[in-house]
Amino acid sequence: MRTIDWVDGAIEIIDQTVLPGELKILRLHTVGELVAAIQSLAVRGAPALGVAGAFGVALAARVHADDPPALAAAVHRVENARPTAVNLARGARRAAALLPHGPRAVLEEACRVRDEEIAASAAMAARGADLMVQLCGARPRLLTHCNTGGLAAVTVGTALGVVHELHQRGQLAGVIASETRPLLQGARLTSWELSQWGIEHRVAVDSAGPFLMARGEVDAVILGADRICANGDVINKIGTYAHALGARRAGIPFVVVAPESTIDLDTPHGGAVPIEDRGPAEITPWAAAVNPAFDVTPHDLVTAIVTDQRVLTASPAAMA
Repeated sequence: MRTIDWVDGAIEIIDQTVLPGELKILRLHTVGELVAAIQSLAVRGAPALGVAGAFGVALAARVHADDPPALAAAVHRVENARPTAVNLARGARRAAALLPHGPRAVLEEACRVRDEEIAASAAMAARGADLMVQLCGARPRLLTHCNTGGLAAVTVGTALGVVHELHQRGQLAGVIASETRPLLQGARLTSWELSQWGIEHRVAVDSAGPFLMARGEVDAVILGADRICANGDVINKIGTYAHALGARRAGIPFVVVAPESTIDLDTPHGGAVPIEDRGPAEITPWAAAVNPAFDVTPHDLVTAIVTDQRVLTASPAAMA
C-alpha cells in the first residue's frame, strides 16, 4: 500500500495521525484539505512530502485552471505548508514548472516525482544494507529514530527500508526504535511498520538511546533526514543530535539514509534552516514549553550518508 497516491482525481493518503489503532485512508479534493493534512502530520516524511507537494500543485491546476491568481495562491500555500523539510517545496516547484503546459502535464510530472521516490527507496535499501554489513558485520543491532519506513516515503522507506532489506536477507539481529517525542512517531508508526514486517524490535524512550549505546546494546544508529545542507549538516526529527552524540561517544556508526532530493545545496549549513516549533499544546496544557520538531546534527558527527545514487561522507566536498 502506498502512503500517498493520486486516485480518480483526488489525493489519497494513509492518515498517520490515527495509527496504529486504525488504518484509515483519506481522500483530499482541495488544496486546503491537503495543507491541513500536511500540517496535522496526517502525511509526513520528507520523500512523501515531496510527492504531496507535487500532487498538491496538480490538484490546484485542476481546481483553478481558469483563475491564475487563485492558482498562484494555492501553489504558494502548498509550497509553504511546512518550513523545514526541503522536499515539500521542491516537489511543488517541480510540478509548478509544468503549469504553462496545462493540468495534465502537471499531473504527469507529479506522478514522475512519486515514481522516482519509489525507485529511490528500493535503491537506498539495497545500498544501505550493504553498507551496514560492511560497517558492523553480519546481523547488526540497530537503533532508529522517528519514522522512516513506507509511511514516510510512499513505499519501503529510507532508513527503515534498509532495516527491512537486512531482515529480508537474514542479516538483522534486532531493532530499537526510539519513541520520538513529541508525537511518538517511533513508538506509533515505526513500531507498527516493523510489526507488519515481522521484525523483532523494542521501543525505547528517546533519552535512553545514548545509554543503550554505551551499554553495548546497539551496533549502529540509522535514521533519515528532512534536509541535508551543503556542508553536510543533517536536519532531522528532534532527538537526532543526542543520538549522534551518543554514537560518537560509544564509537559506533551514525548513518543517515535519504534520497538525493533531500540534499539542499542552496542551504549552506544547519543554522540557516527554519526549525519548526509545534507549540506547547502537544507537550503539556499547563506549562510553558518549547517544542522544536527538528534539530541539527553537525556533519562531523555523521559517519556516512546513503542516497539512492551513492554513499558519501557528510563533508562539504562530498555534498557537491
